[in-house]
Amino acid sequence: MGLSSNSSNESIQLCIFDLRRGQHEGQELDKILFFFPSGLPFSKQLAVIGLSEGLITFTRIFSPQAACDSIEAERHSHVFHEPEPDIWMVLVVEKSNDSEPIWRDDALRKVLKEIHSLFVMFHGPVRAMLEKEPGGGLVRRHLYSFIMDYLRDFLVGKKFLLPSFRDCLKERGTVQMLTITREAAIEVQSLVRVLESSAANTPCYSLILFQDLLVSTTLSPDDTINLFTYAVLRLTPRALSSGTSSWSYLRKGNIASNVVTETNVAPPSSMPESFYGSSDISPGEDNNYHVVRPLQSDKWSKGKDGYLVTDLWGAEVGTWVFATPTVLLQQTGERMYLCAYQHRSLTLMLLIPISSIPNGEQGVSAVKQQVLENVSFYYTEYFSS
Repeated sequence: MGLSSNSSNESIQLCIFDLRRGQHEGQELDKILFFFPSGLPFSKQLAVIGLSEGLITFTRIFSPQAACDSIEAERHSHVFHEPEPDIWMVLVVEKSNDSEPIWRDDALRKVLKEIHSLFVMFHGPVRAMLEKEPGGGLVRRHLYSFIMDYLRDFLVGKKFLLPSFRDCLKERGTVQMLTITREAAIEVQSLVRVLESSAANTPCYSLILFQDLLVSTTLSPDDTINLFTYAVLRLTPRALSSGTSSWSYLRKGNIASNVVTETNVAPPSSMPESFYGSSDISPGEDNNYHVVRPLQSDKWSKGKDGYLVTDLWGAEVGTWVFATPTVLLQQTGERMYLCAYQHRSLTLMLLIPISSIPNGEQGVSAVKQQVLENVSFYYTEYFSS
């Protein structure tokens, strides 16, 4: 069954499929990589995807070079996004009395883009996962856990709210900057140099936030948006204290484009485990199927030394030491350790190339300690001068 609305009787369906798969009779299910609600019978899931394929094929007749963005039918809006070649994300939303339906489509497309960008930052491209495990079980398990955790952020009380166009203009998909004086900007630049010098000659990057506002970044624009988004979702003081996203429209519970009940977000028991699988693995199972769930809520906390810690990435083999989170930078394609430090309303994020630290967690711990010593020395010198 679809997502039913408490107030506007809307329904929502979100699917991800691969046009290169399931093209032969009897193999149609292979093309489905994700579907929400997953409790919908496979015949109906395939009907939705088949219609989407038809719309994509039809619109390409008239515009071969431009991907289909949206289709406005009599009762539904179909919002499309092709984040990778032949990998399609489609959001089908029942129409409401929204006076700005085209603007709403833009807002919903931003949600699709955000899902994919964050997924790639943590897990890498969808196509790469399919090439690693052609059966599709690996990518389905990761997509299902990731997107379900993402969707739970839209729960406000008993309602499930998607952002409006105005919400996206103000927050989602954008970076909110803190306006500072020239003297403060010079001080921040000095702090950035101290942070990035802590990893010796290793090129690293940093991101600094004050509350939910960006102060400084040495990352590319796309990587800045991704890391800023994750910080607001899980790492800022407000996100840590509430256990939920810091987006203001969710905190206020504003009326958004789509409202559905909380019960529909829970994974249905009728979904075959052999298709999506479980997000957990038992001892002895293939570690290639271990699923890191970076968007799980209430999983980050502040340690005694000020660094933010989590068990989401598991522990280093043979120890009880939590593994340091890692992210994939879009600009360089390099996987980085993510070290986050917090002091009052200030959050410092330092990204260090994994390849530059051969001794794993021991090396990361040494860099963290060096950061604390360098910053402490810097401020001692600054305030004594």
